[in-house]
Amino acid sequence: MEASSIMADFAPAVQTERSGVVAGMRAAVPIAVAVVAFGASYGILARDAGMGMIAPIVMSLTTFAGSAQFAAASVLESGGAVAAAITAAILLNLRYLAIGTSVAPSLRGGPVRRLAEGQLAIDESWAMAQRDGGGIDRDRMIGAGLVLFLAWNAGTVAGVLGGSALGDPSDYGLDAMFPALFLALLVGQLDGPRARAAALAGGLIALALTPLVPPGVPIVAASAGAVIALAVRR
Repeated sequence: MEASSIMADFAPAVQTERSGVVAGMRAAVPIAVAVVAFGASYGILARDAGMGMIAPIVMSLTTFAGSAQFAAASVLESGGAVAAAITAAILLNLRYLAIGTSVAPSLRGGPVRRLAEGQLAIDESWAMAQRDGGGIDRDRMIGAGLVLFLAWNAGTVAGVLGGSALGDPSDYGLDAMFPALFLALLVGQLDGPRARAAALAGGLIALALTPLVPPGVPIVAASAGAVIALAVRR
């Protein structure tokens, strides 16, 4: 009797979690199409940069951060040192300190499970998991992250193995997909004067620094826009 009561209480929670994961997966499908193409673009660039065939795939499986991976491959392609490529990737991924802090309270289980769930907290899945009034919908983030993880790695494999047949990604306009994707995600976050001030200030900072400093630095410096936005009244 006691066991059946526990199962009766447990079943709705499992159903709710499953529904949230499915909702996240559905929300990520339209973006996943672009992510596959972008992953293929990265695979081509990484292979042409001399990373070989295995390293780009392993990097996508373990790093799963498109902007950082593109930065590393771009530095190598332009003749930069490995240390410079790693530094550029780290600078671009510093934003995940803030994302990880916001996601951490919603993760579940022990260290291994929390590490696996945290791996799925990327820009897109994090944006789609925002709750009204703050907080993260963990189930929705997991669902979206899983779809995008599979899409990104499928694209990487396609680019690495079939890159010679695909040609130059810029010929298809794939180089414009990454900024367009982030702009689409940004629109949904501009729900108040502080958010709009942070976006505007960050954009101006990045624009001003782009011709002056190494790749990756403008994006990190743009986070100062959030500090500037604190001076704006709600």
